[in-house]
Amino acid sequence: MKTLVVYVDLIFLTNLCIDGALIGMTAWMRKTKLVWWRWLLSAIVGALYVVMMFVPEFDFMFTFLIKFGFSLVMLTIAFGFKGLQAFARTLGTFYVINFVAAGGILGVHYMLQSSGELFNGIWFTASGGMSFDLKIAFWFTFIVFFAVLFLFKAVQSSKRKTDRMTTYLGKVEVCIDEVVISCTGLLDTGNQLTDPLSRMPVMVMEVSLWQDMLPASWKGRLKDEAPDNLILELDQESFQWQDRLRLVPYRGINKGTAFMLAMKPDRVKVTMEETCYETTRVLIGLDGGVLSSDGKYQAVIHPELVQDAASAQSTALSAGATEKPLNVV
Repeated sequence: MKTLVVYVDLIFLTNLCIDGALIGMTAWMRKTKLVWWRWLLSAIVGALYVVMMFVPEFDFMFTFLIKFGFSLVMLTIAFGFKGLQAFARTLGTFYVINFVAAGGILGVHYMLQSSGELFNGIWFTASGGMSFDLKIAFWFTFIVFFAVLFLFKAVQSSKRKTDRMTTYLGKVEVCIDEVVISCTGLLDTGNQLTDPLSRMPVMVMEVSLWQDMLPASWKGRLKDEAPDNLILELDQESFQWQDRLRLVPYRGINKGTAFMLAMKPDRVKVTMEETCYETTRVLIGLDGGVLSSDGKYQAVIHPELVQDAASAQSTALSAGATEKPLNVV
């Protein structure tokens, strides 16, 4: 007769880790700070429930209502009750994470199975129905569980980063004579690049947006060649915007002082969250590389273009001015 040995202590510790991870992931998703003893106590309650599966006297507890009740108790211990709406959102988040983890384990399990192993787990009942015999190894479940949670967190972190970046993206329109260049720009609140002479803020754009308007001999050279050398070449060829060119000094990371080629536009309009900011006091710095590796934006918006526009509007309204270099539409 074959004896079945169950290591209750190992099962308890494993489920303690799993329940703790689920509670921690729920708190991370809900952006809630956990108290360590509440976190631990909640995980212990969940682990004890699993241990009770091996006590025959407690078989009545393994129904949907009891399981659901235990999840409510765990969440109440971990997060407290701060209102029905907040608790319902926490409960929904908790079950979504559980379903993602369980689905990931099943998906990986069947992906690693061969066709023979898969069909050996299917059997037919006397009434003609079909059933599945699912056997997943203990350590396989434990390892894949945390791998799925790690992948889920990485995906959510990437999504949050993208959502945060979206709030700083805006539409940029630069006008020089009859030429209008439009692109997507990223508001960089840490950008302090200004022209030391005119004190104008510098908005950086990819030079590829202006490629058709710049001299043909500059193509592909702005990234590696000093911009002052390119300006000196203009003595031999005509460039209609030559009087708009500027050299703006800047200091790069781990680099000495360098110069950026910039142009003085007639007008720049930035639209962010349905608010339009317009200014003439700005320079357009030309970058020879790619500002965003995924192509989400092609310009870096100087914060003064937004801040000065708002302050200029309020000043103009209070003074009754009819003309202003900056305005908000």
